[in-house]
Amino acid sequence: MSDVDVLLKPREAAAALGVSYPTLKQWILAGTLKTIKTPGGHHRIPQSALNPLMKSKPTTARKTSRERFRNVSGRNQLVGTITQVKISGLLAQVSLKIGDQQITSIITSDAAREMQLRKGQTAGALIKSTEVMIVRV
Repeated sequence: MSDVDVLLKPREAAAALGVSYPTLKQWILAGTLKTIKTPGGHHRIPQSALNPLMKSKPTTARKTSRERFRNVSGRNQLVGTITQVKISGLLAQVSLKIGDQQITSIITSDAAREMQLRKGQTAGALIKSTEVMIVRV
């Protein structure tokens, strides 16, 4: 672990890897994923410990084409990584990094909570005329 390695909570690490929380906990308990315990006994996962697991995932599992989306009529669909989710009152601001570009959408806070949008997750932007919709993929 480097001096500036970020420590993630198990749920954050599970989201970054694209696996469920119970799966990540099984990996921790089996010793597959090394953690650091806080003084209170909580597991924290160094960001660097996720790298081997990310590389071992087959590249075919990360589809970037329209196959990831539900069947919708919108044709302008972009897949990226969530860089920011700001929820305030009735609205949420969601930013995606797509290649070297960033796109931001304002959606309802209920929708952001329902989709459980978090920084680091893969999501899609559906662009229709002047509207940008976020789809969790």
